[in-house]
Amino acid sequence: MQNFVTSKKLFEKAKKVIPGGVNSPVRAFNAVGGTPRFLNRAEGAYLYDVDGNRYVDTICSWGPAIVGHANKKIINAVKEAASKGLTFGTPTPGEIELAELIINQFQSIEMLRLTSSGTEATMSAIRLARGVSGRKKIVKFEGCYHGHVDSLLVKAGSGLLTLGNPTSAGIPEEFVEETIVLNYNDIGDVEDCFEKFGDQIAAVIIEPFAGNMNLVKPLSGFLEAVRRECDKYKALLIFDEVMTGFRVGRNGAQGILGVTPDITTLGKVIGGGMPMGAFGGKEEYMSHIAPTGPVYQAGTLSGNPIAVAAGLETLKIVLEKDFFSKLSTITTEFVQGLKLAAINNNYSAFSVDSVGGMFGIYFSENIPSSFEEVSKCNQNIFKKFFHLMLENNVYLAPSSFEAGFLSIAHEGPAVSEAIKAADIAFRSLQQNH
Repeated sequence: MQNFVTSKKLFEKAKKVIPGGVNSPVRAFNAVGGTPRFLNRAEGAYLYDVDGNRYVDTICSWGPAIVGHANKKIINAVKEAASKGLTFGTPTPGEIELAELIINQFQSIEMLRLTSSGTEATMSAIRLARGVSGRKKIVKFEGCYHGHVDSLLVKAGSGLLTLGNPTSAGIPEEFVEETIVLNYNDIGDVEDCFEKFGDQIAAVIIEPFAGNMNLVKPLSGFLEAVRRECDKYKALLIFDEVMTGFRVGRNGAQGILGVTPDITTLGKVIGGGMPMGAFGGKEEYMSHIAPTGPVYQAGTLSGNPIAVAAGLETLKIVLEKDFFSKLSTITTEFVQGLKLAAINNNYSAFSVDSVGGMFGIYFSENIPSSFEEVSKCNQNIFKKFFHLMLENNVYLAPSSFEAGFLSIAHEGPAVSEAIKAADIAFRSLQQNH
């Protein structure tokens, strides 16, 4: 049995000074129950908590730790940058180099602006799309999360083309009345929406591979239909690649799927573990951003030299030859190992999927293709599985609606340990079924 007495004490202490005891809601374990583990160290593929327990990490800080934790090259780059000062509030050479590195990999990006988070990037992309088009309405998809932006914290109402209602307190209905929520992977929804509202739509924003309702891939023809309708009605297409950019491939999801957006948002990996985001697109759109255009966007710590140093070193590693083929092989080995563990224990209501270094596990016989299908997966069994894996030293995302992530450091022992833990977990589930 694990000892997590110190984590319990810290959680009780944290709840007195931090809402829910955490600085981001999913960390509180509300979706799975139990006590969140407080960590004090990470290295390679492993996390270490304050009670001395070691876990195979399958969230990698929700994506950024793609080369493994505490990578020496990145740590040294951060140390060197920090020794020169933490923030200047002025332009620096490194931000040009980082921008060039990103632009060289993304056909859709000719210019970009750095931000301090993915939320800032999507918020700015929406503002830019409205500024360029002179229109108000934004289309998003149920189950796709684009940061805690007021106008995007919306879920679908009942029936087709329902205008959104806020899913968070503190957001006036007026803020989201121009947001339309459609069903992911439903081409008919998209076509009907544009037929009704086409000349009012500024942009469609979408995760090309959804990762915030677990991993859900686009069905054949879906993104092509979205691109076609945007072109037909002169709306901008925004790909939210905060999660997938440099995580699923060197050219992001758009490089794999062959659909080119007008604006791309990035985050996570491009900061190498430091706060970082970016949004970019064609020069004709980006020239609307202040100081060259009327769309205002700013940030005191945007292009922070420490974050830029971490991001540059990370991208240099991930752009090395065969990095993503190797990462994809590691992730595929992991998910197929989980699937085999389920089969070997006669557990049929389980499926897996992956792309690049991103994966999904579902307590369902079939891989889901929409938020509705994800919602029908067995949440109670996931909770049991989560805790069984945690007890056997594997740290899964504490929610069945979150995708998971591996790093290049997971090759070999870490994957083997996680598969062995899964075998124990499925055996226990089957025995207590």
